[in-house]
Amino acid sequence: MAEAIRLGRMTDTMEEGFVAEINVKVGDTVKVGDAVADIETDKATLPLESYYNGTILHIAVKKGDTLPLNSLVAVVGKPGENFSALLSDTGAGKQEESKAPAEQPASESKAPAQQASTSTPVQQPAATTAQVVMPEDGRVKASPLAKAIAREKGIDLSKVNGSGEEGRIVKKDLENVSATPVAAAPVAKVYTSEESYTDTKVSQMRKSIAKRLSQSKNDNPHFYLTVDVNMDKAVALRTELNNLLPAKVSFNDFVIKAVALSLRQHPAVNSSWMGDTIRRYSHIHVGMAVAVDEGLLVPVIKFADNKSISDIAAEAKGWGEKAKNKKLLPADMEGSTFTISNLGMFGIEEFTAIINEPNACILAVGAIRQTPIVVNGEIKVGNMMKLTLSSDHRAVDGAVGAKFMQTLKQMLEEPMRIFI
Repeated sequence: MAEAIRLGRMTDTMEEGFVAEINVKVGDTVKVGDAVADIETDKATLPLESYYNGTILHIAVKKGDTLPLNSLVAVVGKPGENFSALLSDTGAGKQEESKAPAEQPASESKAPAQQASTSTPVQQPAATTAQVVMPEDGRVKASPLAKAIAREKGIDLSKVNGSGEEGRIVKKDLENVSATPVAAAPVAKVYTSEESYTDTKVSQMRKSIAKRLSQSKNDNPHFYLTVDVNMDKAVALRTELNNLLPAKVSFNDFVIKAVALSLRQHPAVNSSWMGDTIRRYSHIHVGMAVAVDEGLLVPVIKFADNKSISDIAAEAKGWGEKAKNKKLLPADMEGSTFTISNLGMFGIEEFTAIINEPNACILAVGAIRQTPIVVNGEIKVGNMMKLTLSSDHRAVDGAVGAKFMQTLKQMLEEPMRIFI
């Protein structure tokens, strides 16, 4: 006689199940404990196991179906058996049979062996006392659903006698097994401390910086352009120059000189938005942002395009020392037409800077880092640096900024141009 596999209650709060996967097809041979389908419940996706040995004669569901409890999922029996009666049977009165072990009182459970059938049911263990059955390889054989039930109920599967093939534990075997006592969870330590904070009075310098940068960010429509620059030749040239010149040259000095010469070729970047007019400067005064304890100061290297790189190096070093010693005068920080902010010495690879008004642009300089690059079809290690230009879109268009960055990149990648 053919037997029905129905959807039982697989969790204690389950009301319906979603067919996530069908694991068999008509004609397949199944054994007790084989997963016929994967059912998504309200808590997890669990396998729906066969209670019988036999052949799949019919599959009543398809992947993606949502099923109420006790729905017919499949029919198992002998090939050629008539199972039409099971298709018309709604399963009324059998709901207790289809429930998972956690839902069945032990006195009311019905094993497949109690039914007259030509399929080959497996007898349920008669005793409620668990027996230890350990395979030769030391692993406990159990169906996925049995493992899930054991985890939920706290049952030690190594102490359960399996009734499936080769001693495999199936869910029926767990019906009358008591939970294994579990050691009390360790009590979490409670850490206490005192909440505190410190208010630091804002200096006038910080107030001025906050006001100017807030105004710049809010009023100026910023846009950003970033390029990667190969600094291999600049690294080599700097080493040679520092062996010849009395004043040591930094990479920032290279950038200042290259920016000044690039501004000469792209005067639209060396400008300010004046409201009714755009002011384009004929002179090039480069501001260099210097971090100090209370904020940021921007001394200005004037007529930078006309100065040698050694002059720029000496002047930049002097401005840095004055800034840190608080000896800069207001006149030292006035008149910039373009600003450079360099955080590369702090290991910052890339960032965007807020425009230093009234300049229309500011350049953010990142760290030089060694990275794999492709040169003539071969992968090599290159010294790469990222430059990001922040521009006021009212005064500088994207194409104008892009051309400036292209020239600047060429200057730094072929640094001998700086000296021509």
